[in-house]
Amino acid sequence: SIVIEEILFRTMMTTSLASSDGPPNGNAPVVLQRRVELPNSGCEAIVLSLNRPDRLNCFNTDVCTLLSKFLRTIADNHDDNVVAVILTGEGRSFCAGADLANPPNPLTQSSDLPDDLAINPVYQMSTLGVPIIGAIQGHCVTGGFELALACDILVGDSTTKFRDTHVKFGLAPCWGLSQKLQRRVGPGRAQLISYTAMPILAKTALDWGLLDDIVKTNVVQRALDIADSIGKNDALMVRRYKRALQEGGSMALAEGLQRERQLGMAHYLQAISDGTTVENAREFITDEDRPRLQSKL
Repeated sequence: SIVIEEILFRTMMTTSLASSDGPPNGNAPVVLQRRVELPNSGCEAIVLSLNRPDRLNCFNTDVCTLLSKFLRTIADNHDDNVVAVILTGEGRSFCAGADLANPPNPLTQSSDLPDDLAINPVYQMSTLGVPIIGAIQGHCVTGGFELALACDILVGDSTTKFRDTHVKFGLAPCWGLSQKLQRRVGPGRAQLISYTAMPILAKTALDWGLLDDIVKTNVVQRALDIADSIGKNDALMVRRYKRALQEGGSMALAEGLQRERQLGMAHYLQAISDGTTVENAREFITDEDRPRLQSKL
């Protein structure tokens, strides 16, 4: 019930505040990074994990700084073998929001100054050319909710629970929640979620389009499987398709259609001149031996 959820939430926040004096998770880094080879495509995904499981992965300045550094390095490296980044959390929670005992400076996180954007993880996520897959388990609250909305694809399980508590604590969103949530679920549902601070459970999140997939176990493995499927496709076109979706999604329809044509023209001018892209597509279409899906019509 909502009452039980409110008690659990207040207990969670009290625990986070009470446990914030000591070092986070021993001497372990507050964000973990690992490269995973994808078995079918032969490509790689980078998994970034918030690593404060004893605090439900509440973030502080150290988390924002290190996560931003990892993201910036990935963007700068332009590694063609990396086809996706997966963002998740260690333990039973994705991210329960800001550590209210030691939160990041909200003025810094709201700023457009270059030095401030350098430690803004959501801004750094927006610079990645490859898809970002959020593997969301457990609590995904307020600032954690904003991190999730900065992903391109969201996968959850039965424990996944979203909640926007900005209004409950008199806080203002600055990582895009007020704009991105309504684009995901529609303005009416976004207002219902944000004005009431009500929890959104996994099934509702899937029905409303907040989650893109639900699995019974192991959200990270499902994210890796999606990354592997992405890796089987043309890597350059995936990056360009993401760019078209991102840029067009922030425009009116007519402007978005015009931008798609501009990006398409630039792509095909290169594709025609490289002598391989069009020919490879022709060979794929005319290959009688390739596996084909059987129509059920």
